[in-house]
Amino acid sequence: MHLAGSGRVIIRLKKLLDEGDFVCDETGRKIAKVTELIGPVSSPHASAISMTNNIRHLAGKKVYFSDMPAMKYEKTRKRKR
Repeated sequence: MHLAGSGRVIIRLKKLLDEGDFVCDETGRKIAKVTELIGPVSSPHASAISMTNNIRHLAGKKVYFSDMPAMKYEKTRKRKR
């Protein structure tokens, strides 16, 4: 994993991901969202948008695919009496 000049995160993949999937660090915290797949099928790479401000300290480290869907918050309204 490394940072491109445009600010996007470039990730070398071992298995193919879909666009919109999340990438996590070793603690399970979401750090990036895959926006596009680039490169040949034999050695794919993904371009992702960072979801954290301090992504530079993760450059060169292993990241993992999050198979859990994003949490959706239910809208609740308080009823006026």
